[in-house]
Amino acid sequence: MNQKNNTHKQLSREELCDPATLSALAAKIKQWGRELGFQAIGITDTDLTIAEQRFNTWLEQQMHGDMEYMSRHGSKRTRPAELEQGTLSIISVRMDYFPEDPEHAIKLLQKPQKGYIARYSLGRDYHKVVRKRLQTLAKKLEQEIGPFGYRVFTDSAPVLEKPLAEKAGIGWIGKHSNVLQEKTGSWFFLGEIFTNLPLPIDTPAVNHCGSCTKCITACPTEAIVEPYVVDSRLCISYLTIESHQSIPEELRPLMGNRIYGCDDCQLFCPWNRFSQQTLETDYFARGELASPQLLALFLWTESEFLNNTEGTAIRRIGHESWLRNIAVALGNCLRENNKEATKDIIKALKLRLQHPSALVQEHVLWALKQNHSV
Repeated sequence: MNQKNNTHKQLSREELCDPATLSALAAKIKQWGRELGFQAIGITDTDLTIAEQRFNTWLEQQMHGDMEYMSRHGSKRTRPAELEQGTLSIISVRMDYFPEDPEHAIKLLQKPQKGYIARYSLGRDYHKVVRKRLQTLAKKLEQEIGPFGYRVFTDSAPVLEKPLAEKAGIGWIGKHSNVLQEKTGSWFFLGEIFTNLPLPIDTPAVNHCGSCTKCITACPTEAIVEPYVVDSRLCISYLTIESHQSIPEELRPLMGNRIYGCDDCQLFCPWNRFSQQTLETDYFARGELASPQLLALFLWTESEFLNNTEGTAIRRIGHESWLRNIAVALGNCLRENNKEATKDIIKALKLRLQHPSALVQEHVLWALKQNHSV
């Protein structure tokens, strides 16, 4: 954990054990967090016993697919004090990101010549934005009390951030495995500060999913195999982002025009009718990414891909996976039998047959076969 000296008076051991002092400190942390642009801040302890059992069962069933990093760190992911020794409490934060009217995103799914990109990735990479704000929050706390042990996280280490957020009162984990808040829905990022301060903990969130199963029925590939359980191997987000292998042929037609991630389980969740557009300009859509033409994206060179996705989370999948994903979407578009679109798509696909990647070639050939005139 980071421990740095400063000129401010450090709280004594007695003060750090005083409930009133710690309660006042927790209130200040939440105030500072809101001033930094976090929409909610909660505090919890390190006990993830129930979440650990569920996580280990998920791993045993191989539902993490090729994401071997999910099991690489053993119990450090489910036991925060093992990941960062001395951790006593965890500050969990929420930052809203939805950049537009949800109806626009839903309509985009019905336009096969356009590409759908998960809304979280349209703007600046959230890792950078949230991490910087968390670091600022930790420094503010350090200025207030003196040196203390801490470490910030934003989907950047083996951390079960959703169960932590639920325990901290940020929101409950819905049947789609995303965190939900009854007044704002689920369009937000999470981040954490692990700290050695014995801060008072907040009341865990209460689940309000009830009997609703709209997220389950909305999933294009039926990846939500049961309430609260997502099989990554079927999930479009996993297939288009995490996996760098061949996409199973039986799943390709189900992907539609989704070329980076998938939001269906959130788009059709009733709680997201309460969502609000973010005021965070970093998350506003960049360039043509909000409603892009598939052919234009498919013709990007690798340097154009890197330039046009610079600073976004999209860049990390690489040009090869980018072309793989778009080839599938173009193949699905060919099913629409629009004569003019078909002509242009076939021409573009044939150009990519010369691509040095066997992975790209395979998906291009599949796409061409979706048009019986080829």
